[in-house]
Amino acid sequence: MKDRLTEELVAMRVVKELKPGDYCNLGIGFPQQCASYIPAEVQVQTENGAIGYGPLINIDNLDKIDVDFVDAGAMFFTPAPGMCFFDMLTSFAMIRSGRLVSVLGGLQVSEKGDLAVHSLSESDEYPQIGGSMDLAWGSKNLIVAMTHTSKDGQPKIVKELTLPMTAKECVDLIITDLGVIEVTAAGLVLKEVTPGWTPQEVQGLTGAPLALAVDIKEMEL
Repeated sequence: MKDRLTEELVAMRVVKELKPGDYCNLGIGFPQQCASYIPAEVQVQTENGAIGYGPLINIDNLDKIDVDFVDAGAMFFTPAPGMCFFDMLTSFAMIRSGRLVSVLGGLQVSEKGDLAVHSLSESDEYPQIGGSMDLAWGSKNLIVAMTHTSKDGQPKIVKELTLPMTAKECVDLIITDLGVIEVTAAGLVLKEVTPGWTPQEVQGLTGAPLALAVDIKEMEL
């Protein structure tokens, strides 16, 4: 079986889409890992009320855990110069402002860019909607970072959603462990593939047709 990108490598590819001066909200799951690779010129926001924080706490710096420095997905982060805190009302005003880049995980994305991030299953760790609708609807640019297929091997990029819709036609870019896919008015465009994979193999694990970018290439991290 061919290797796929790890969660950390997907996060590293995601942050390449962020530009100096961007303000970015990181959702639960794959997106949280982006905080450890964010360039200094990008400010990270978490919906529970912090902006401008630094990398996540990891196994090498557990002694630096501060219980006040925790993101919306209950991961501890390190402080950074200029970091500040605020209430949830202010946080959601930011989220709905159209000024933040949102990076969300996903359970399904349709070929039109419809997004499902919750299944409402009692077996899921995060079955509730949370702030994902606001983050999807209110962002200036929405990147979905996720595995290409579900745990049982089913495509997560599909023609039509079968899970409850979080927001309609909101996704701009999908970055998975197999490639980078742009959502356009004409459909999905495969722009990059994971090293060692062919476009045809990626298409075989995708539930919607993929057009190939004229300059398609292997993913660079």
